[in-house]
Amino acid sequence: MSRHSRLQRQVLSLYRELLRAGRGKPGAEARVRAEFRQHACLPRSDVLRIEYLYRRGRRQLQMLRSGHATAMGAFVRTRGPTEESNGAGAPGTLSGEGDDPRKPLDSLRTPKTPLDGR
Repeated sequence: MSRHSRLQRQVLSLYRELLRAGRGKPGAEARVRAEFRQHACLPRSDVLRIEYLYRRGRRQLQMLRSGHATAMGAFVRTRGPTEESNGAGAPGTLSGEGDDPRKPLDSLRTPKTPLDGR
């Protein structure tokens, strides 16, 4: 087996550090594994992309190590039956009556109560 390049060693080290930092944080280990598997098929010659992902991973590691991170999530855009299919509106937004940004409280669909509390 050939020796790993310096960049490969750095990426493997980052992987181990992210797994260690993610212990005990819901979703962190699975997200780290999924992210690395997703990019495992990058060709070795795509050094710029690998270095970019490495730097991004370092920033995520710093965030995980800081005391502020309690979990690690991902933004996933899924298409549901209520999503507009005609392309109107922003991508990933759901259609509905309460989507008017000028009426944020109406979109919560809270019951209407009189001002006197009765």
